[in-house]
Amino acid sequence: MWLLDTYYSLVALRYEMKLPNANLVFDDGITHVMAVINLSPESRIKASVVASPIDALDRARRYRDLGASIIDLGAQSSHFENREISPEEEIARMAPALELLVADGFVVSIDTWKPDVATVAIGLGASIVNDTGGLADPRMVALLAGRDLAGVVMHIEGTNPLRVGDRELSEQTPGVIADALSATTLRLAAQGVQQVFVDPGLSINYRSDYEGYGRLQLATIRSLESLRCAGAPVLIPVPRKAETHRMLAYLTLSIENGADVLRVHDVEAACDLVPYLGRTLGVARAR
Repeated sequence: MWLLDTYYSLVALRYEMKLPNANLVFDDGITHVMAVINLSPESRIKASVVASPIDALDRARRYRDLGASIIDLGAQSSHFENREISPEEEIARMAPALELLVADGFVVSIDTWKPDVATVAIGLGASIVNDTGGLADPRMVALLAGRDLAGVVMHIEGTNPLRVGDRELSEQTPGVIADALSATTLRLAAQGVQQVFVDPGLSINYRSDYEGYGRLQLATIRSLESLRCAGAPVLIPVPRKAETHRMLAYLTLSIENGADVLRVHDVEAACDLVPYLGRTLGVARAR
């Protein structure tokens, strides 16, 4: 197993992801910023919510100017206390903004666990499916198999973010997460899904003890190198804490530990800290 882990770790140092309208290069010392834009008015993170498709485009352009290379577009709140909207409502919220962003040349990730939503988003030009259901649904796998698209393999203890309970907070959990992500990535590769990110699922809200979960999030970030055994770029969704100083601590640790992608709400801080801490901001290279 050590030889396999070492091989994957070496492969992950230099990797080019080919997407419909751009290539993303991952290399030692490069960190991409994935900027979150929410189209869900129920979202708890109001600063990330936009009111219209035009506002989404304006926000995305500002994030691109700051240095973000990927836009993560979501129309369904992932907090377990919020309601689940229908695929039709989610599509109606998402589609107009997605069309504008794709026409402007953005690499867009669609944040959804619903195959019907992902199908429409891909048809409109989304390049990445950020499946918050953990890419467990065969219909999601079929959408990505054999195509120049990418999926986010996220660890979740539940079928989707609205159907979660208490999270196991044992000290062994970071290792368990790494093993689970590695197994899922290998399974997906056998099914034809070759381009993935691995995400330890730190942005999912659970009903667990707040402080205990925070310590688990920190431990997982500190164990980031163990996630590389999956042989894919490591995406860290930086938890958006009520305490700004704690969010900045998570962000700094993620950069210092070599995250390949940072999924963030605080885009200006991320794009400033990546080069400040000695790494290079990743860019999307037009094909």
